[in-house]
Amino acid sequence: MTLYESLLWRGMIKDVSNEDLAKNHLNENSIKFYVGYDPTGQSLTVGHLVQIMRMKYLEKHGHKPVVLIGGATGLIGDPKETQERKLLTLEESLRNAQKIENQIRKLLPDAQFVNNYDWISKVDLISFLRDYGKHFNVSYMIAKDTVQKRLAEGISYTEFSYMILQSMDWVHLYKNENVKIQFGGSDQWGNITSGLELMRKVVGEHDAVGLSSPLLLKADGTKFGKSESGALWLDENLTTPYEMYQYFLNTSDNDLENYLKLLTLLEKDEIVDLLDKTKAQPELRIGQKRLAEEVVRFVHGEEKLKEALAVTEALFNGDFSSLSENAYLMLSKTLDTVELSKETLVMDALKETKLASSNREVREFMQANAVFVNGEVVTDTQIQLKDVKIMYEKYIILRRGKKKYALVILKD
Repeated sequence: MTLYESLLWRGMIKDVSNEDLAKNHLNENSIKFYVGYDPTGQSLTVGHLVQIMRMKYLEKHGHKPVVLIGGATGLIGDPKETQERKLLTLEESLRNAQKIENQIRKLLPDAQFVNNYDWISKVDLISFLRDYGKHFNVSYMIAKDTVQKRLAEGISYTEFSYMILQSMDWVHLYKNENVKIQFGGSDQWGNITSGLELMRKVVGEHDAVGLSSPLLLKADGTKFGKSESGALWLDENLTTPYEMYQYFLNTSDNDLENYLKLLTLLEKDEIVDLLDKTKAQPELRIGQKRLAEEVVRFVHGEEKLKEALAVTEALFNGDFSSLSENAYLMLSKTLDTVELSKETLVMDALKETKLASSNREVREFMQANAVFVNGEVVTDTQIQLKDVKIMYEKYIILRRGKKKYALVILKD
């Protein structure tokens, strides 16, 4: 397959402004393309991996990614479908921009990074209205899907002008950085085509092309990237590698093919082989395990993947003795965790961690040999935490029954 055909097979293309031009650009080498990220939060989510993985895939095939951080557009806000965005301060926007840039740099170390605050902040109001606003027809802007969905509730001029700013980005990158392609999610298609229209009016004849990809949804149509506790973040302090691994390990068979195509760099033959093996022996979850490994390895690296696998194994078999100290840190963000003094009774620790609701219940669990402290059965109601096995001088794993866990961190 050509690269363009491969992107189609992987489901990475939905809308194309000029298919012939897109094929020509993608099937030759060293074309610059860009994807933009507004710093509306301090971390990207797993949902952003679709665009990041596509950039990595194109880079793998010889093209050059340009990552645009929206230090300026983040101050305005891309219109949401439901309500006005809360405006960030300049300090918040620039701080978030740096965090997101650092996050993406780790995943795309060879990409070129630009921040649109560097050029948009230099455009004065009169120049904005005369040089850019003059080229945008209000009827054209109102017809865009994102604006249409907000007309009934109302949309501020600030958010209404967002598509002009994003269009300015592409003109700037095309003229100054020779960027030929813009990629985005299908929800960005209106902004992408607006950029092409501004390009036509400002530059004249050009060879820029826009492409969008479908938003990643589960097979049942629900939003991708949400766990029971909320969004899945790329920041390991917000979502641990273990939690990310578990999310993808529990991928449904119906979603597996889509996720393997969009969220890994595996080529077609390997993906087809994984799907065949999973279909033949679904109970082994061969495809899901490989998916989870590939995603965690890409986002967090080999060592974090090993720790996530070690935590998974420990929670399965109840043996935490071989975990690294970093793995305990991962557990502290995953399990119900409390800080207690060394003099605390184990029975009180069980109540503090909600593994038991009363002294009577603790005694019943202990009499049934159902209370474990760092893997060892405890039956003495008067034993203190300082008298049990302690890992790395501060961590104690409490377990009730087979699968109910909590973590105690001893106070200094």
